[in-house]
Amino acid sequence: MSAEATPEQLDALVVGAGFSGLYQLHRLRQRGFKVKIYEAAPALGGVWYWNCYPGARCDTYGPLYQFSMRELWQDWDFDELYPSWDKIREYFQHVDAKLGLSRDIRYDTRVTGAHFDEASRRWLVDTESGHRASAQFLVLCTGIGSKPHTPDIPGLADFGGRCVHTARWPQEGVDLKGLSIGVIGTGATGVQVIQEAGPDAAYITVFQRTPNMALPMRQRRLDAAGQRALKENMEEKYAKRARTRAGYDFDYLDYAGPTCAGMSDDEIRALWEEHWTEGGFVPWLGNFPEIYTDERINLMAYEFWRDKVRQRLTDPVMAEKLAPTKPPHPYGVKRISLEQRFYEVFNQANVTLVDLNETPIARVVKDGVKTADGRIHGVDLLVLATGFDMVTGGLTAMDIVSTDGVTLRDRWQHGVSAYMGSMTHGYPNMFFVYGPQAPSGLSNGPSCSELQGDEIVELVSYMRESGMQRIESSAQADQAWRQRIDEFAAGTLFGKAQSWYMANNIPGKAAQMINYPIGMPDYLEQWKLVKADRYRGFEMR
Repeated sequence: MSAEATPEQLDALVVGAGFSGLYQLHRLRQRGFKVKIYEAAPALGGVWYWNCYPGARCDTYGPLYQFSMRELWQDWDFDELYPSWDKIREYFQHVDAKLGLSRDIRYDTRVTGAHFDEASRRWLVDTESGHRASAQFLVLCTGIGSKPHTPDIPGLADFGGRCVHTARWPQEGVDLKGLSIGVIGTGATGVQVIQEAGPDAAYITVFQRTPNMALPMRQRRLDAAGQRALKENMEEKYAKRARTRAGYDFDYLDYAGPTCAGMSDDEIRALWEEHWTEGGFVPWLGNFPEIYTDERINLMAYEFWRDKVRQRLTDPVMAEKLAPTKPPHPYGVKRISLEQRFYEVFNQANVTLVDLNETPIARVVKDGVKTADGRIHGVDLLVLATGFDMVTGGLTAMDIVSTDGVTLRDRWQHGVSAYMGSMTHGYPNMFFVYGPQAPSGLSNGPSCSELQGDEIVELVSYMRESGMQRIESSAQADQAWRQRIDEFAAGTLFGKAQSWYMANNIPGKAAQMINYPIGMPDYLEQWKLVKADRYRGFEMR
């Protein structure tokens, strides 16, 4: 047997070198585990290696888009309140320099499959390069947006210009100046590309299915004084993440109070004016909890947003397409984006908005995009801002085989059941962090990576100390966890929107609430109860 064919022997193999994977590597090493990360990209950073399209930036403000370890944040500063992709990459290099992570990362190593060997109670892992590993624990940290989705658009291969998905943007960049650009999709990446291309493109054609209820980012550059101010009370900011619904350092209790009961409509709108001035996610995550359950309050919130946006648009027809009189779905139940000048771009004479509900794309042709009305929209560059197979896509892209010979892809064909958002029955010793049925996409990413990540590290440490070699969630625990999520989601307005939150943005994917919607404090309380009962729901031996 060749050296390459001999599996690398590990206590734990982590897949993915984003926030979750790097945290697992660091914490498991601290506990004495022999652990490595396998990462498909040639550098660390997870989604921030791949996301380098024009305008790409984080929509969590800088202090909360970091690890909470003092040795990492005390001598690090972003230059803007909301950091750009290149500065986030610099941050990861800073983390690497401090913690020495790269010595235990195999880059350019894409995991293609894995199966569990019952005799040895270890995972055998295959990679695209032929390198193999044998590990007691397999910890999947592939993130919620690692498998790009390209819609089945007829003729896409016939396009004579350049076609690029935002998640696979060329690392050397693309000069947008003077180009006629077509952008398919107005989710977060579409918003960022469109507002960035606005000043430079010769012409922009935006193909929109659903308007984005984007909120003002209130971006600003940070001088030394501003950077110092953001570091005040950092320990408390990080500690508060465990006490807020979405893992931020603020919640609806900080901005809106526990309920809007007893308030007049004028009082509610006056409070929303304050939220709007502050910007960021405050008008969303700092809003009353009733926006997720009460249709009247939700409609008020939508109308408030609509009227604010319409003030920035000069063409009534464009205003109706971007901020319709009647909401296309309830406010806040699809992922809200932050914008800086997105709506002003549509006041430009060289920008066209194509409503795909009125005139769908018929096919892509050599010179551009042909819509159902027969018109050909000529473009030089076609940008696919069409998102991802969110949350589960990175996991099901690998051929991970259960003890009874079923791939994870097939096991979840009719929906996910994943106990504590961390394990699924039939796949022993396999955990996922920041994945399905954890707070994940309804949470600040680094918060979930650390808070859930700590629970996983504690669990595998408990196993080692107890002399256990095999752990698996029970099928009953998986199903009960899914039922808890489904029942909560049924009492909200989330189901009234086509969104990746409900896993129905991908054709054929089973519709369900794919994240844990009850909030970070409740999620951590469930872990507390499980641990107090000797990790009930997990079968160990």
